[in-house]
Amino acid sequence: MSGVVDPTKPAYGSALRALVAVTFVALASVTVWALAGGHTWQGDYGDLPGLARWVLAAISEPQFYAVGSAGTLLLAGGLTGHIAHRRGWYLQGFVQACGTGIWPSVAGAALLSVVFSALVWGATLADGTWQPLFVPLVSVAPAVVALYGPGWRVFLTGAVSGALLAPPAAIALVTWVCQPLNLPSVVGATGGMALAAALAFTICPRLPWMPEPWAWRSVVPAPPASGRRPAQQGPVWMLRRALADLSEAQFFGNEWASAALVIGALLAYATSSESLAYGSGLFVTILVGQFMSALAGVFLWRHRWLAAGFYPTFVPAVSLVPAAVLTYHGALLPTVVAALAGALVAPPTAAAISGRLPAGFHPFVGNVAAMSICTALIVPLLSVLPGVTS
Repeated sequence: MSGVVDPTKPAYGSALRALVAVTFVALASVTVWALAGGHTWQGDYGDLPGLARWVLAAISEPQFYAVGSAGTLLLAGGLTGHIAHRRGWYLQGFVQACGTGIWPSVAGAALLSVVFSALVWGATLADGTWQPLFVPLVSVAPAVVALYGPGWRVFLTGAVSGALLAPPAAIALVTWVCQPLNLPSVVGATGGMALAAALAFTICPRLPWMPEPWAWRSVVPAPPASGRRPAQQGPVWMLRRALADLSEAQFFGNEWASAALVIGALLAYATSSESLAYGSGLFVTILVGQFMSALAGVFLWRHRWLAAGFYPTFVPAVSLVPAAVLTYHGALLPTVVAALAGALVAPPTAAAISGRLPAGFHPFVGNVAAMSICTALIVPLLSVLPGVTS
């Protein structure tokens, strides 16, 4: 059977070919990035190379990396994971795009939406001020496609609605809520995602060209099954799932994608450590805290994974943990407490909100709402820890 392997003979050849491809793309992207210069772009629409570098950096901004090599390799890793899934490789990892497998449509809409976001709202960067223009990438655009399915009308609806709705909502909350209250900007960015998505999912059913939610699943053929035995949730599975969580925010959630993302970030760190994490120099602390939080969350809630097939253990890794690291300058105690408290509190908060959403809302809305709520509540409380100064 083409594309299906004997479970007793793992397809290491296929995995090796994928690893070679990812490594090649990694080296090529880093070389191009080094020759192209930095990724600072301030809304100059005539600076197309600068815009392209900004978009690539924005792809990894949900993890607080904001560096082009990480964004480039995330896409390469996502493509590898998609090919592995479609061909039924033994080492395909978790299925991307919320387990739907329609990764090209979901990732393509997200990428197009962040390009539109830069084109529509790029003028807000003119004075060098940071703005959360990356937000369509991990919110409305991919969620609309995952909910309504592949197809050009849905694809363009998701991309356009994400670019028009998510950035202004996020900018408004960051400017008028986070800054006056001295809250981390991720509170406003994720809160804006939730508000924009609520509006989008209210409008979409009223658009005459939009199909019924989830109806596409009955007409899209299933990919070939892998030869892998059903995963047992032991130590290896928990490590795999924690790694996959690092790319879940972009609707990838796959080990190939996450490994490529981290490799791209590490390569950038090796060449210029100040280029990551908004120039804070705290990339390593953020990465360690993220993996600690994801691993703790997967361990604590593995029974929910077993029962439901998915549980939002990634939520604190892309919100609370990096926000705590930046707020408290990488101090050990608040980083560890944020990672563990986030792993305990944030996933059930997200699941509780998602379970109470109106029909026709993608459950990601609960995830980003929980990111905003948990970060807003827990990060300020960390200041009471002994010896901690913000």
